[in-house]
Amino acid sequence: MINVIFVCHGNICRSPMAEFVFRDMVEKRGLGDCFCIASAATSMEEVGNPVHRGTREKLREHGISTEGKRAQVLERTDYGRYDYLLGMESWNLMNMRRILGGDPENKIHRLLDFSDNPRDIADPWYTGNFDATYNDIAEGCQAFLRWLKDNGQI
Repeated sequence: MINVIFVCHGNICRSPMAEFVFRDMVEKRGLGDCFCIASAATSMEEVGNPVHRGTREKLREHGISTEGKRAQVLERTDYGRYDYLLGMESWNLMNMRRILGGDPENKIHRLLDFSDNPRDIADPWYTGNFDATYNDIAEGCQAFLRWLKDNGQI
C-alpha cells in the first residue's frame, strides 16, 4: 500500500482536487487497492468546510465527486503515516516542513516536480482559473503515477 497525501493552504481547492483526480486515475487503472489517498491543509482557516464550489464544479465536469470531503489540517503524525506528502507550491512545502518537523526521509515534494516542467500550481482561490489548476493537477498526478511505475513501486 502506497500512502499519499496532497497538501495545499486551505484544503478546499487544490489538494482535494489532486486527491480526487489521483484517486480517479488509479481506480480507472485497477490500482485503487494499491493506494491510500488523502489531502490536508497547512492552515486552520477552512477546517471543516466543504470543497470549494469551483473545484466541485470542475471535477463534476470530469465525472468525479468530492462528496463528504471536509477540509482538515496536516498534523505532525502524518509524516509517519504517509510515504509521499505532495504540496502544490513551494510555500506549502515550507509550511509542511514546519508542521512535520522537517523531512528526514525526503517524503515531501511539489506535485509538479514529477513532471517534465516542474513548477508551482497556482491557487484558484486567488486566480479564479479552475481550468488551469485542473490541467496542472492532472499533469502532476499522471507524472507522479508514471514515476511510481518507472521506479517499480506499482
